[in-house]
Amino acid sequence: MSRAVPRFRRPLTVLAGAALLAPLALTGTPPAAAADRYSVTALEFTVRAGDRSCTVDADLYRPAGVDAGHPAPAVLATNGFGGSKSDGSTDVIGRAFAERGYVGLVYSGLGFGKSGCLITLDDPAIDGEAASALVDFLAGTRAADDGTEADFVTSDAPGDPVVGMIGGSYGGAIQLATASADRRVDALVPLITWNDLAYSLAPNATGAARGVSSGTPGVFKWQWTNGFYLMGEGQPLLVPGLDPSRFGTLGCLHFAPRACDTIRLLNSGRYPAAATQEMLTYARSVSPASYLSGVTAPTLLVQGQADSLFNLNEATATYRALKSQGTTTKMIWQAWGHSGGQAPGELDLSTGDLESSYVGRRILDWFGRYLRHDENTATGPEFAYYRDWESGYGTAASVPATSRTMYLSGDGSLVDSRTEVAPGSRRYTNRLLPTSHSESSLAGLIGLSDPAPYDTKGTYLGWTSAPLDEPVDVVGAPKATLKVVSPQTERVQNSGDAADKLVLFAKVYDVAPDGTRTLVNRLVAPVRVPDVTRPFTVELPAVVHRYEAGHRLQFVIAGSDTAYFGNRGVKPVTVVSAPRDTGVLELPVVR
Repeated sequence: MSRAVPRFRRPLTVLAGAALLAPLALTGTPPAAAADRYSVTALEFTVRAGDRSCTVDADLYRPAGVDAGHPAPAVLATNGFGGSKSDGSTDVIGRAFAERGYVGLVYSGLGFGKSGCLITLDDPAIDGEAASALVDFLAGTRAADDGTEADFVTSDAPGDPVVGMIGGSYGGAIQLATASADRRVDALVPLITWNDLAYSLAPNATGAARGVSSGTPGVFKWQWTNGFYLMGEGQPLLVPGLDPSRFGTLGCLHFAPRACDTIRLLNSGRYPAAATQEMLTYARSVSPASYLSGVTAPTLLVQGQADSLFNLNEATATYRALKSQGTTTKMIWQAWGHSGGQAPGELDLSTGDLESSYVGRRILDWFGRYLRHDENTATGPEFAYYRDWESGYGTAASVPATSRTMYLSGDGSLVDSRTEVAPGSRRYTNRLLPTSHSESSLAGLIGLSDPAPYDTKGTYLGWTSAPLDEPVDVVGAPKATLKVVSPQTERVQNSGDAADKLVLFAKVYDVAPDGTRTLVNRLVAPVRVPDVTRPFTVELPAVVHRYEAGHRLQFVIAGSDTAYFGNRGVKPVTVVSAPRDTGVLELPVVR
């Protein structure tokens, strides 16, 4: 079954099958009288971005009646990966907010559309510096290249405009990058974006030292990553131009060289210590995980439940980091993300309507409070999550903690008490080619059918609960504590190449009374086990899911997955269970 993809994301995703698009997309034609309500002016800015000087292509949306005597707050936005200021997913932000009285400034990110420079993955020192130059324009302290000035933006102080940012994915991380270095940004709404690119592109669901960041390199998410790499390298051909700032070297046409080095290392399947540490350091240097300490602007995080690229754990890591340092932060888990999941009543701006969805209203309230400084505007609960089993959103004071514990019995059952654990051992063996399937990461984006998730007998282990007496609502990230035996791995795991460590994939199925298995949002937890001689804890991707009465939970560990690189060589795995020493599955259950 193919996954539902919001219709406003299809046109550009088809281009290369993997565009990281800003999710706000008003593809409908503006009302005929729109020209009377706002004007649109194309602008160019020559900016300094790292060691290069390049042009930024932008459009200014100015509401009618807004001038120096009647200023308005501004909204700044840029595109998702592979897009531009006019891709039908970015220009609409300018229109949507100009219709509501905000000054809009939307621009093509560095390396995309007609903007110059290389793709530097929202590096705060490069992409953030370019965005800060546009904040200067909104402040009235610099002009566009044609001399256009903005003296009609509300200010907090001379040189300090009232400005918020909004956008999704690649257009989401840029907000955090900009705000970390430019305290003039007053409010952020990052949608479906990352916390740590090292985790996003090669996740390791165990051994996190902080947030989602593990000291052991993860398991390469080859489909997503190579799709973006090909799209990025193809930009000079997709949008031809003579701007020399857009070109790198023959070996790395359009990305920053260290980005290409990272892709090559991941594709090599070999992770020697020095090169791997350099890769992790670089990936995190262009990730919010490394610079959130500088973000003080009130931030409304919106993340998608159907998202195998940037899962809910990434938003949770960002949320917790911002909260811990005192930054005003709230979080919403909506239905849709990079993997589809659009649901009736969810945020869908194809009609230009922000007011009809829960998330749209929360966004308007956020900007009303922090850009229009309306003290009477409530900004909603701390945490909200979409429930597909009943109308509306659930809310909580924080992300729920694990509250139900189940145990892995030696007979393959998943039980509620240690006293129910039967002693025994079970074994699986991976093969040289993948034998389990969670998703084809790009299939849903380009409208292709994706086979249902499967596991091949002998290459995985599963533990299945008894039928549930009542519904179980899981909201958050399940955790599993495991101990495995793998002599082949033990002999080579300290070779100095992390690729010699054991790889496995953990997941939880919903098993219906007729035996049909559902892998919620097709999410798995890739694990590169730091040391097979010791227990390890796996944090699975967070989900929002009701396991209905009569259904069963099945916890699975598998030796491979088609969407990821796997083990180097064949490495049999044995799991031993005893009442006092067995694996544990913990679920964040809400009642």
